[in-house]
Amino acid sequence: MKKIIDSRKLLGAEPKTDLKELGLLYKALMKSHHPDRFQDETERHKAEETSKHIIDAYHFLVAIHPDTHALNKEDYDKLTATQAITDFHYKAQTLHATFADGSVYEYYSVPQKVYNKFLNNDGNLRFARRHILHSYTYRRIKKAAQA
Repeated sequence: MKKIIDSRKLLGAEPKTDLKELGLLYKALMKSHHPDRFQDETERHKAEETSKHIIDAYHFLVAIHPDTHALNKEDYDKLTATQAITDFHYKAQTLHATFADGSVYEYYSVPQKVYNKFLNNDGNLRFARRHILHSYTYRRIKKAAQA
């Protein structure tokens, strides 16, 4: 959740900001923080670091945006219905899950209690489908390798 809040704060986005507005906020920030605008080496280095954070925040917010999820809904539903979770780890309310086809997803704000129940079900995909995969904010980290 902290990453979501920090990314929105950096870009000046609200929770209901659509993808078009997000793009406009991103472009305006990049225009003012682009390293090529600065002659002084110190300022240029600072602008490079800031622009890296802006780019990361933008890509992160696009990845978790409901419109992005709507575009990929069919593939995501197929993945969660057919592929087993082969590996997972949990840190700071973020569940990192690897599926059998090689896809990797992160689920944010997963409470410790829910994760413990998931563990007690031996990482059971049925439990995950009912209580995690469609209930929490997520993003795809890695797409499945094409055969």
